[in-house]
Amino acid sequence: MGGARRAGRVSTAVAVGVFDGLHRGHALLIDRACALAEGGRCVAISFDPHPDLVLAKEFRALPPLTPLPEKHERLAALGVELHVLPFTRELAALSPEAFVEQHLVQPFAPQWLVVGDDFALGKGRAGNVMRLREIGSANGFGVESVPLLQEGGSPVSSSRIRGLLADGRIAEANMFLGRSYSLVGLVVHGDQVGRKLGFPTANLRLHDEKQVPANGIYAVWARVVGEERWRMGAMSIGVRPTFGGQVRTLEVHLLDFAADLYDRDLEVRFVAWQRSELRFENAQALVEAMGRDVLEARQHLAAQGVPVDAPGGPRA
Repeated sequence: MGGARRAGRVSTAVAVGVFDGLHRGHALLIDRACALAEGGRCVAISFDPHPDLVLAKEFRALPPLTPLPEKHERLAALGVELHVLPFTRELAALSPEAFVEQHLVQPFAPQWLVVGDDFALGKGRAGNVMRLREIGSANGFGVESVPLLQEGGSPVSSSRIRGLLADGRIAEANMFLGRSYSLVGLVVHGDQVGRKLGFPTANLRLHDEKQVPANGIYAVWARVVGEERWRMGAMSIGVRPTFGGQVRTLEVHLLDFAADLYDRDLEVRFVAWQRSELRFENAQALVEAMGRDVLEARQHLAAQGVPVDAPGGPRA
């Protein structure tokens, strides 16, 4: 597709997209760019904030699926450089030619540009694949478009995954991501309700804004950041309605574990949604439900097996 490699030069391939979630569809773009780089430089260009936040007529909160630090880490593990462009209305108003010259040709001089079939950039989204190929031909790079990955008759997309998480449909979200959805947070002091009930929990405070799945009880794997050992866990997300709570909390009960985790970072990977958050008549009814939750979580996690890490992040 055009863009012959220049003799004596290391090839550079650039993939452009928001890449929120770095899901299986994004992986196809990244993998293709790395293949075209032929061992040379593979670059991913992303945007922050999300273009929808800047261009939407009405503000809509969109907590990211992959905050920038996580995105950097996952791509670096694949040998991919992440370059983030501040997304502004001025950037969106650039002509496709100006965008390519300022943000592709000048900084990277690529031999290849890789985008999705439906990708477009520049004012009025005029820089579609056909237009980009014309621009690339004039600037010495080829353009490859990657078809959208389809699952169940619809494209795998960040918005689709976000909707699944909002509904607590963890198994489907994980399938589209190609890995277990995860959260990392600092273990902070809570009011120790769980400990009093016989189920001590680690209360998490997230380091970065990130979408949190729907309220409910989940089977999770958890580990202290920096350690290799994964432990079974049951996680509660919600407001603790039995005790009249109003603040949303993230609490993890680690099975067969009682050590102090305060002020340490804990990584949690979601495996299965078990039930909705419920209000029980009394503490004893809650304790009985928690016992069932722990048993169910143990069954889910034993069936799945201990997580195995792979380049680019967890693929449990």
